[in-house]
Amino acid sequence: MVAPNSPAWRALLAHRDLIAHRHLRDFFAADPQRFAQMSLQLDGLLADFSKQRVDTRAMQLLIELANAADLVGWRDRLFAGDKINVSEDRAVLHPALRHLGLDAFPSPERDVMPEVRAVREQMRVFSDKLRAGLWRGFSGEAIRDVVNIGIGGSDLGPKMVVRALSAYGRAGLRMHFVSNLDSAHLGHLLDVLDPRSTLFVVASKTFTTQETMLNAHTAREWLCAAAGVNAARALPLHFVAVTSAVDKAAEFGLPLANVFRMWVWVGGRYSLWSAVGLPIALAIGMSGFERLLAGGQTMDKHFRDAPFERNLPVLMALIGIWNTNFLGAGTSAVLPYHEALRFLPSFLQQLEMESNGKTVGRDGQPLACQANPIVWGEIGSNGQHAFFQLLHQGGWLVPCDFIASAQSDYPLPGHQAPLMANLLAQSAALAFGKTEAEASAELRAAGVPPEQATALLPHKVFAGNQPSTTIILPRIDPHSLGMLLALYEHKVFVQGVVWGINSFDQWGVELGKQLAGRLLPALKGESEAEGLDQSTRALIAWCREHGDF
Repeated sequence: MVAPNSPAWRALLAHRDLIAHRHLRDFFAADPQRFAQMSLQLDGLLADFSKQRVDTRAMQLLIELANAADLVGWRDRLFAGDKINVSEDRAVLHPALRHLGLDAFPSPERDVMPEVRAVREQMRVFSDKLRAGLWRGFSGEAIRDVVNIGIGGSDLGPKMVVRALSAYGRAGLRMHFVSNLDSAHLGHLLDVLDPRSTLFVVASKTFTTQETMLNAHTAREWLCAAAGVNAARALPLHFVAVTSAVDKAAEFGLPLANVFRMWVWVGGRYSLWSAVGLPIALAIGMSGFERLLAGGQTMDKHFRDAPFERNLPVLMALIGIWNTNFLGAGTSAVLPYHEALRFLPSFLQQLEMESNGKTVGRDGQPLACQANPIVWGEIGSNGQHAFFQLLHQGGWLVPCDFIASAQSDYPLPGHQAPLMANLLAQSAALAFGKTEAEASAELRAAGVPPEQATALLPHKVFAGNQPSTTIILPRIDPHSLGMLLALYEHKVFVQGVVWGINSFDQWGVELGKQLAGRLLPALKGESEAEGLDQSTRALIAWCREHGDF
């Protein structure tokens, strides 16, 4: 990482102090060309950074920070297939999953493309057959419902994309996603599905993930009970697996033809581009899935080739570092103004916080600065009637990403213009606020009596100066969505490089799993709750008394 006592970091601190008094109003007043200079377009994707609290000098210093962190070198290692996931001794090759050329990748010596292309072809054959109604269940009925059973990246990624591209889905094919251990998630679905026309996609790299495998075994029992004497024949007609553990899928009862391979060099939160994206291919067709890959590849090429000062992922990442480490923002809000992007905030929560939510660097030493902020968000138009009050007048610094498309997926007359007007109004209001003089003038113009106006005035003032980025796509289609997702992936990578973090492991996820494994026998009464803290012992006792295990 670039240490806070380094020249590059100290220069940024000094410049922060120099411009700390400036409001976004001042930045715009001083530069009539600010939008033109601080916005970028790529294949129709527009990113406006002009409402961020940075000036040209700050951006120059941030780029110097990236250079001091050897971002070029780390980027080259990523695309060369080096083992940059140092704690697990693995390469990080998710860009290979969206590589559509016929050449080797990442290099002729380490080419992974033959196996990637083989799995893509397997996905194509299977999705084409199922979408055409030719893959049939044990009673001869075509598949009408597909249930993806996974968790984490094996759920959030495909679920988010299927929802985002629902306008491109096949009529008559319904997509469902189950992740929760809570039986209400799967149980409610099994009550309404027909086992004769349901396919389950079990997605787990290891095929041992507790949540996924418990739900998969329950679904298998449900299917076999319905199939009766035909259960053995029914299983491979209604289940496929996405995993690297072919042997465990075989133990589950699936033949090799029903297994879609994934690889250890694919992190879960980067896996939607792989066979984990099988539900996407089933929903929108393999050609649509490949357009998604093409959008991701467009952003890959841009990230590799564009100079830092015109590089979308680099600029997004550096501005985020400025907000977190130099302005002191502890959270970041994702605000899509598009119903199809409902699951984007939760997807980005995992992508960003599981990747960079760490206090230890890749060298095993404690970080000398705060890393990733808390990521949260909601559909923007709904958020306006929920938490935007805090954004406007709560006194917290909350950088926001506003995301929308210029065109609607379902163009009902009179809807799109008010939606976009609200997005633009909120980003402007957060940036510029309303001064006391402006609020006072409005009250006078409205004819409010002076005494009442004096009482109301403090409530009508908005500080503004809340930084935001606005990203607008022409439409939410597979290609543009692929660009957007790869943009955020590379942003996370850049920030990890500057902070000195290995963005591709997630050891913090393991502790809770280990403890749950210890607690389960105690909850079931199979062992004593020894060696546990008094609170956990008491809670186990209460649950055993009142629960049904």
